Amino acid sequence: MNTVKSEDPTLAEQAGRPRVRDRIFETACELFYRHGIRAVGVDAIACEAGTNKMSFYRSFASKDELVAEYLRFKDRNFWIWWDGIVAPHQGQPRAQAEALFEAHVNKTCSKESRGCGLANAAVEIVEDEHPGRAVVIAHKSEIRRRFRALAKAMQAREPEQLGDALMLLMEGGYLARLTFPKGGPVSSALHAARVLMDAHGA
Repeated sequence: MNTVKSEDPTLAEQAGRPRVRDRIFETACELFYRHGIRAVGVDAIACEAGTNKMSFYRSFASKDELVAEYLRFKDRNFWIWWDGIVAPHQGQPRAQAEALFEAHVNKTCSKESRGCGLANAAVEIVEDEHPGRAVVIAHKSEIRRRFRALAKAMQAREPEQLGDALMLLMEGGYLARLTFPKGGPVSSALHAARVLMDAHGA
């Protein structure tokens, strides 16, 4: 009787299990977010995914490429979240900003939150040539652009400065969450955003 190896992707799909590549990726996403990118090696990912290093390197050219894919996944999910929050407030830029900060507080104060995965990666990945570095820079640049655009749409005084201040407030909320696991200063982010917008006449 022939036995098909458990690493056979066809068997995995037929059995209702995720493909090997998907298992590796999902496992890596969880481990990277919980423990940090540098702290998690290929062996740990392969073991947790129930596979081996050979299967890992069949699926991903390198750990760096896997990290970049993880960060692109985080980036896509963030913009799905952002667009979903602002959509009910079309044409009301201040209401959009307030909704973003209200949702930011709720999300960041959740028990599962470890802050922003892309911001955490920015601390760990300092090499300009790392494929994940460009993903982080592009993501944060887009946040800055969007906050500045919101501030301009509010007809705020010095909209670029207000946009940057709102971005700093959100980024600081993620960092504070890592220091104060029960919420802490991030709980006041919506109030702080309103103060900033008021101060800029928005």
